Formats: sequence, C-alpha cells, structure tokens
Amino acid sequence: MAGVTDPIADYLTRIRNSQQAGHRVVEIPGSNMKKKITEILYDQGFIHKYKFDDDAGHQGVISIALKYDKTTKEPVIKKLGRVSKPGLRKYSSVSELPRVINGLGIAIVSTSKGLMTGKEAKANNIGGEVICYVY
Repeated sequence: MAGVTDPIADYLTRIRNSQQAGHRVVEIPGSNMKKKITEILYDQGFIHKYKFDDDAGHQGVISIALKYDKTTKEPVIKKLGRVSKPGLRKYSSVSELPRVINGLGIAIVSTSKGLMTGKEAKANNIGGEVICYVY
C-alpha cells in the first residue's frame, strides 16, 4: 500500500473499520512503532492477542485478534483517536500529559525512552509526543 502519508492513522483506522465490521482479526502492515503500539494495547487489555509475521512483505504484518464484550458483543475499544499528526505534531511536558476519561483510557506517548502510556511517562517524569488516545 504505497503512499500512506500517516501510517499510524492508517493503523488506527484499520482497527476501527475491522471492529465496525465485526471482524475477529485484522492484518496491518508492520513497523516498529506499530508493533510497540500493539504491545501497549495488549498490555492494557484492549486487544485479545497479536502476532508479528516478519516474513510477510517488506516490513512484515501484524495480526491483531480484536476483543469484544462477551454479553453485548461491543468492541472493547470504544474510541481510537489520533492526536499528533505529521502536519501538526502535539507535544506535552510531564505536567501537561493528558488524562483520558479520568484514567479509564490511555494516551500513547512517544518519549525519548520509547513508546509508553501517559501514566508510564508521568511515572518516569518524561514528556513527549502524544500519538493517540484509546478508550
């Protein structure tokens, strides 16, 4: 898929679209940043499981098993929002790191020590670029 100007927005959109369509698994072209976001989503309990297939294609493929509520069949991820875009970067100092829905959601932040949740960045006392919100 040549010509995607914002691969992270593409990643988030593929997850949103797959959930809308009720898919169990979504496949996304890989990158190191997307892998790290996927690991954070898994650690925070937003996705069921994931697999990195580094043999497929140029950068590999990330397969994500989406998580749905057992009773309501609603997707666990209610909202995935891109914050910092290639055309307009959004940086936050430690004191300005956003709280997403009073701590129910997470902000994924790109810091000098790698990608982490807003809470981890606060704990490590570092700010960074706010990539996206998830709740």
